[in-house]
Amino acid sequence: MFMAVLSFFNSGSGKNSGDYCGDYDFPRISAGEQENGTVRIMSFNIRCADVNGVNVPDRLDIGIRQILEVMPDSLGIQEATPQWMKALDKALAPYGWVGLDRETGAPATKSGESCPIFYLKTKFKLVDSGSFWVSDTPDVPSKGPGAGCIRICTWVKLKDRLTGSEYVHVNTHYDHVSEEARVQGAAIVTRYIEEHFKDIPVVFTADMNTSEKGEAYAKMTEDLADARFAAADCETYGTFHAGKDPNERADYYIDFILCSKDINVNTYKTLTNGIDSRFVSDHFPIYSDVVMP
Repeated sequence: MFMAVLSFFNSGSGKNSGDYCGDYDFPRISAGEQENGTVRIMSFNIRCADVNGVNVPDRLDIGIRQILEVMPDSLGIQEATPQWMKALDKALAPYGWVGLDRETGAPATKSGESCPIFYLKTKFKLVDSGSFWVSDTPDVPSKGPGAGCIRICTWVKLKDRLTGSEYVHVNTHYDHVSEEARVQGAAIVTRYIEEHFKDIPVVFTADMNTSEKGEAYAKMTEDLADARFAAADCETYGTFHAGKDPNERADYYIDFILCSKDINVNTYKTLTNGIDSRFVSDHFPIYSDVVMP
């Protein structure tokens, strides 16, 4: 079934001048094989609008093919619009998902923009899930102070159907306008993790809209480890390229996978290879293979 879906999308688009990355000379990193006993965590800002004039309908195929190439066990997505969600829901048959529109709290396929989590339902059972808003009033759609947008955080608790082991995946997208909102958001998310998931391994994925030099990153890594630095095998590159020459932002990391410090990180990759020599988004997706305690 996986190969049939992949074959369908392989017959899709060729060169598209707006999002073509083949002319740029930068390291090309592609997905590798997953080792037995590991859990593959992926983070992917799929871009809610155009990439250099190439709109979502012309990128749906390569976005889906990128996910199928990686085949993560759980995947945190940022900037998922209903157009994306309907296509992903249809094409990613092996996956279940959880997510709400950040503006209204409606299901992610209905309206708005969401931060959904997809999980491989053949391997994992969904034990519990939820969403909260990254603000002082987390139970209702609301903005943090100075924030340019309403921001939401999604989480799932997954149980391995074979081993019975469990972990929690938390996914969000911090504000792009306000440093205050990002810092407060990090405080809200870390507090939620501490209060609700103290005795279970946690992985966190996000477009944090700040680098590892930012205060929000410092807050998030007080109790969580950055998979990029913890990985025994690391192939990495800046994660936000804006659809332009990636060499201009080779050290610009704003997308992260963080883990509980008792999780062993085997592999971390920034996927720069693209699909059909095209950028899949204005961000490069990232993934990490980890071993749960």
